[in-house]
Amino acid sequence: MKNDFSPGTLYRLPWNLADNSISWLEPTSKCNLVCDGCYRENRNSSHKSLDEIADELNVFERLRKTDAVSIAGGEPLTHPKLPEIIRMIVKKGWKPIVNTNGILLDKTLLQELKEAGLYGFTFHVDSGQNRPGWKGKNEIELNELRLMYAEMVAEIGGISCSFNATIYPETMKYVTELAEWAQKHIDIVNVMVFIIFRMGIMSQGFDYFAGSKKIEQNDVHYITDEETRRTDVTAHEVVAEIRKSYPEFKPCAYLNGTGSTDSYKWLLTGRLGNKHEVFGYVGAKFMEVVQTMKHIFTGSYLAYSKPWTQNAAVTYFLIGVFDKDVRKAAKNYFKSLIFNPKAFFSKVSYQSVLVIQPVDIFETGEQNMCDGCPDITVWNGQLVWSCRLEEQIKWGQNVRCVPTN
Repeated sequence: MKNDFSPGTLYRLPWNLADNSISWLEPTSKCNLVCDGCYRENRNSSHKSLDEIADELNVFERLRKTDAVSIAGGEPLTHPKLPEIIRMIVKKGWKPIVNTNGILLDKTLLQELKEAGLYGFTFHVDSGQNRPGWKGKNEIELNELRLMYAEMVAEIGGISCSFNATIYPETMKYVTELAEWAQKHIDIVNVMVFIIFRMGIMSQGFDYFAGSKKIEQNDVHYITDEETRRTDVTAHEVVAEIRKSYPEFKPCAYLNGTGSTDSYKWLLTGRLGNKHEVFGYVGAKFMEVVQTMKHIFTGSYLAYSKPWTQNAAVTYFLIGVFDKDVRKAAKNYFKSLIFNPKAFFSKVSYQSVLVIQPVDIFETGEQNMCDGCPDITVWNGQLVWSCRLEEQIKWGQNVRCVPTN
C-alpha cells in the first residue's frame, strides 16, 4: 500500500480541547433507528429541556472556543424544540449543524429549520442502519437515498450538505464507489466522511475498570464478543481504497491520536473539481492559511462553509501562491479549458473528504483517542468525548483497559 504522507508532510490541525472548530450537543438520546456499532444507548424519553441545553451551551461558551455546534444524539429530529435549539446556537454566534439519519426530514421541516438559522446537515446513511424500506440494500444502492437528501437540501439552497457513512470490514469494498458518487455530485455534496467501524473500547484480552470497580463486557452498550470481525481497520486502508479510482488522492491535514503521533484519527483531504474530473487537491499550506486566517479574523477555527463559497472554488487558485498542490490543480484546470472551452462555464467546486479512525486500544491497554477531537460534548458541566458518553453516564469516568496477561 502506498504510504506517501506522514506527520511531517501534513498540516496538523490546530484544534484542541479549549479551542476547536466544532462542539457536540446531544439534546436527546432517543433514536428511530438501531445502527450497527452505535455508541449511544437509545433512551426513548430522553429529550433535554431548553434550560438543560442552555446550560450545556454556556459550558461550551465558558470552556471552549468554537465555530460550529453539531446537534446530534440520538436522532435530533425527534426533539420537538429543535428549531428553538438552533436559534439558541445562532444567538451564541455559532453555526448549527444537524447530524441526522434524515428519516423524519421533509421539505416543510427543512424550511422551518432554515428559517431558524440552520447552517448545515450531516446525513448519516449506511447499510448498517436497518432503515425501513431500505433493509438489505448495499452502499451503492443507498446512493439513491443519499441523492434524495442532497437534492432536497440543494433545492432549498444556502445550507451545507455532508454525508457520513460507517465503513465496516465487509463494506470496505464500496469505499471507492462512494468516493466516485461524491465527486459526481460535488456541486451539492460538500463533505463526504468515512467513519471506520469500531465497537466501543471493549476488546479481547483485557479486563475493564471504572476506578477500582471491575466492569463486565455486557455492562457497556456498545461492545461485541465477535472475534472474527475486524475492529482495527486504519485510515491508511481507506485511503488505499479511494486511490483505486483516484491514484493522486492526497490528504492535507490530520489529527493524531493521544497515544500515537502517526495514527491518523481525523484525516482530511480537500479536492477541487467538477462532476467530470478532479483537477487536484489542496495541500498542507492551503489548509494552514485557511485555518490561520479564520482564527485571526474571527477567533475560532473553520468547520463548515456555505455552499456558494465551495462552489466558487476557482477563486481558491489564488492561494496557489502559498501552496504548490493548489498551483498544480490550477494548471490542470486551465489545461482542461484548452481541450474543452465549454468547461469555462462549468463551476469548480471544493469538496472535503474526511476519514475518521475512532479509538484504538494498544497492547498495554492505553486507549488511543482523537487528540483535539471536535466531537466533544458536555457531561456534568465538563467537556468529555461524545463517543465515551455512556461510560460517563454510568460510572462518571472513562473505563480503563488492563491486559489480562
